[in-house]
Amino acid sequence: MKIAIINGPNLNMLGKREPEIYGSISLEEAMQGLINRFPGVEFTFLQSNIEGELIDYIQQVGFDHDGIILNAGAYTHTSVGIGDAVSAVSTDVIEVHISNTYAREEFRHHSYISPNAKGVILGFGIQSYILAVSSFLLRGE
Repeated sequence: MKIAIINGPNLNMLGKREPEIYGSISLEEAMQGLINRFPGVEFTFLQSNIEGELIDYIQQVGFDHDGIILNAGAYTHTSVGIGDAVSAVSTDVIEVHISNTYAREEFRHHSYISPNAKGVILGFGIQSYILAVSSFLLRGE
Protein backbone atom coordinates (compact mmCIF):
# COMPACT_ATOMS: atom_id res chain seq x y z
CA MET A 1 0.00 0.00 0.00
CA LYS A 2 1.26 3.45 -0.95
CA ILE A 3 0.10 6.41 1.16
CA ALA A 4 1.04 10.08 0.80
CA ILE A 5 1.17 12.20 3.94
CA ILE A 6 0.81 15.90 3.15
CA ASN A 7 1.33 18.51 5.85
CA GLY A 8 0.67 22.21 5.40
CA PRO A 9 1.79 25.45 6.98
CA ASN A 10 3.49 25.58 10.35
CA LEU A 11 3.45 21.82 10.84
CA ASN A 12 7.22 21.94 10.44
CA MET A 13 7.10 23.71 13.84
CA LEU A 14 5.62 20.71 15.70
CA GLY A 15 7.35 20.19 19.01
CA LYS A 16 8.11 23.90 19.26
CA ARG A 17 4.82 25.62 18.44
CA GLU A 18 2.15 25.64 21.15
CA PRO A 19 3.01 22.22 22.61
CA GLU A 20 -0.09 22.41 24.83
CA ILE A 21 -2.15 22.15 21.62
CA TYR A 22 0.10 20.27 19.19
CA GLY A 23 2.28 18.14 21.46
CA SER A 24 6.00 17.98 22.06
CA ILE A 25 7.29 15.74 19.29
CA SER A 26 8.57 17.04 15.98
CA LEU A 27 6.99 16.37 12.60
CA GLU A 28 10.01 14.25 11.67
CA GLU A 29 9.59 12.13 14.82
CA ALA A 30 5.87 11.73 14.14
CA MET A 31 6.41 10.66 10.54
CA GLN A 32 9.22 8.28 11.50
CA GLY A 33 6.81 6.79 14.03
CA LEU A 34 4.41 5.99 11.18
CA ILE A 35 7.17 4.32 9.18
CA ASN A 36 8.13 2.23 12.22
CA ARG A 37 4.54 1.34 13.12
CA PHE A 38 3.47 0.41 9.57
CA PRO A 39 6.50 -1.28 7.91
CA GLY A 40 4.36 -2.70 5.10
CA VAL A 41 3.24 0.74 3.94
CA GLU A 42 5.21 2.75 1.40
CA PHE A 43 4.94 6.35 2.56
CA THR A 44 5.69 9.52 0.65
CA PHE A 45 5.85 12.79 2.55
CA LEU A 46 5.53 16.49 1.85
CA GLN A 47 5.45 19.41 4.23
CA SER A 48 5.12 22.87 2.75
CA ASN A 49 4.11 26.30 3.92
CA ILE A 50 3.21 27.15 0.31
CA GLU A 51 -0.35 26.54 -0.87
CA GLY A 52 0.56 25.91 -4.51
CA GLU A 53 3.11 23.24 -3.55
CA LEU A 54 0.41 21.39 -1.62
CA ILE A 55 -1.93 21.55 -4.61
CA ASP A 56 0.82 20.38 -6.98
CA TYR A 57 1.62 17.41 -4.74
CA ILE A 58 -2.03 16.40 -4.37
CA GLN A 59 -2.29 16.41 -8.17
CA GLN A 60 1.00 14.50 -8.50
CA VAL A 61 0.08 11.63 -6.14
CA GLY A 62 -3.69 11.72 -6.52
CA PHE A 63 -3.92 9.06 -9.21
CA ASP A 64 -1.24 6.53 -8.27
CA HIS A 65 -1.34 6.26 -4.47
CA ASP A 66 -3.76 4.14 -2.46
CA GLY A 67 -4.50 7.01 -0.11
CA ILE A 68 -3.66 10.56 0.88
CA ILE A 69 -3.61 11.83 4.44
CA LEU A 70 -3.86 15.62 4.36
CA ASN A 71 -3.31 18.02 7.22
CA ALA A 72 -3.56 21.33 5.38
CA GLY A 73 -3.20 23.30 8.61
CA ALA A 74 -4.70 26.77 8.38
CA TYR A 75 -5.24 26.35 4.62
CA THR A 76 -8.08 23.99 5.57
CA HIS A 77 -10.16 27.03 6.43
CA THR A 78 -9.12 29.33 3.60
CA SER A 79 -8.12 27.39 0.47
CA VAL A 80 -10.75 26.75 -2.16
CA GLY A 81 -7.84 25.62 -4.36
CA ILE A 82 -6.82 22.78 -2.05
CA GLY A 83 -10.45 21.71 -1.73
CA ASP A 84 -10.73 21.69 -5.52
CA ALA A 85 -7.50 19.65 -5.83
CA VAL A 86 -8.89 17.02 -3.43
CA SER A 87 -12.07 16.90 -5.49
CA ALA A 88 -10.14 16.52 -8.76
CA VAL A 89 -8.12 13.40 -7.88
CA SER A 90 -9.27 9.79 -7.78
CA THR A 91 -7.30 8.76 -4.69
CA ASP A 92 -9.25 8.89 -1.44
CA VAL A 93 -8.18 11.67 0.92
CA ILE A 94 -8.54 11.66 4.68
CA GLU A 95 -8.41 15.09 6.27
CA VAL A 96 -6.46 15.04 9.54
CA HIS A 97 -5.97 17.58 12.31
CA ILE A 98 -3.97 17.21 15.48
CA SER A 99 -6.26 19.47 17.51
CA ASN A 100 -10.03 19.41 17.73
CA THR A 101 -10.70 22.34 15.43
CA TYR A 102 -14.29 22.59 16.69
CA ALA A 103 -13.02 23.32 20.21
CA ARG A 104 -10.98 26.25 18.91
CA GLU A 105 -11.65 29.61 17.28
CA GLU A 106 -14.80 29.95 15.18
CA PHE A 107 -12.91 30.39 11.89
CA ARG A 108 -11.44 26.89 12.35
CA HIS A 109 -14.90 25.31 12.27
CA HIS A 110 -15.14 25.48 8.46
CA SER A 111 -13.19 23.27 6.07
CA TYR A 112 -12.92 23.56 2.30
CA ILE A 113 -11.48 20.02 2.28
CA SER A 114 -14.10 18.06 4.25
CA PRO A 115 -16.82 18.07 1.56
CA ASN A 116 -14.42 16.33 -0.82
CA ALA A 117 -12.62 14.05 1.66
CA LYS A 118 -13.41 10.40 2.29
CA GLY A 119 -13.34 11.17 6.00
CA VAL A 120 -12.08 13.51 8.70
CA ILE A 121 -10.10 12.64 11.83
CA LEU A 122 -9.35 15.36 14.34
CA GLY A 123 -8.50 15.97 17.95
CA PHE A 124 -6.42 12.87 18.70
CA GLY A 125 -3.01 14.53 18.51
CA ILE A 126 -0.42 12.65 16.47
CA GLN A 127 -2.65 9.57 16.88
CA SER A 128 -4.89 11.18 14.23
CA TYR A 129 -2.34 10.10 11.60
CA ILE A 130 -2.22 6.54 12.98
CA LEU A 131 -6.01 6.33 12.83
CA ALA A 132 -5.99 7.58 9.23
CA VAL A 133 -3.37 5.03 8.10
CA SER A 134 -5.28 2.29 9.93
CA SER A 135 -8.48 3.23 8.14
CA PHE A 136 -6.79 2.78 4.75
CA LEU A 137 -5.36 -0.57 5.83
CA LEU A 138 -8.74 -1.80 7.11
CA ARG A 139 -10.38 -0.89 3.81
CA GLY A 140 -7.63 -2.76 1.95
CA GLU A 141 -8.42 -6.06 3.68
